[in-house]
Amino acid sequence: MSNPRAMPSREPRVLVLGYGNPGRQDDGLGPAAVAEIESVGWPNLTAFDNYQLNIEDAMEVAAHDVVWFVDAAKTGPSPYSVHNVSPAATIEFTSHLVRPEAILAIASQYYGAAPQAFVLAIRGYEFEFIEALTPGATANLRAALAMLAERLRGARDPVVT
Repeated sequence: MSNPRAMPSREPRVLVLGYGNPGRQDDGLGPAAVAEIESVGWPNLTAFDNYQLNIEDAMEVAAHDVVWFVDAAKTGPSPYSVHNVSPAATIEFTSHLVRPEAILAIASQYYGAAPQAFVLAIRGYEFEFIEALTPGATANLRAALAMLAERLRGARDPVVT
């Protein structure tokens, strides 16, 4: 017997947003991660990349339940680090730098959305004007993608709508 008040469930909508400059060696880790994730072809998963975050990304962020911001890290642990990210208390940005917290704040303020969000910072080592990842960054990317794939499989548990 079904409960008439039970809410229907659905798979969460997941966004993987990679950013960085592939022409600057390991700075291209975010776009490289997106290219790999796109090849999986999972339903309810959107993946795209750009050189940097833009305030317009807030509209796409608002349309998802879970968001992964993927970028290269010049410092920090190898192979990667993950941390939760929440909307910023104030929306601050310049024309060349928009942080994930600002994107989430815009999504909340203008679209009423509050997706669960994470930053995946993949450790890079070289950032010269060369279009290729270093071997160390490539190994870190593989480890980060294995973790991300596992987390995305876990995110496929239905959410109540």
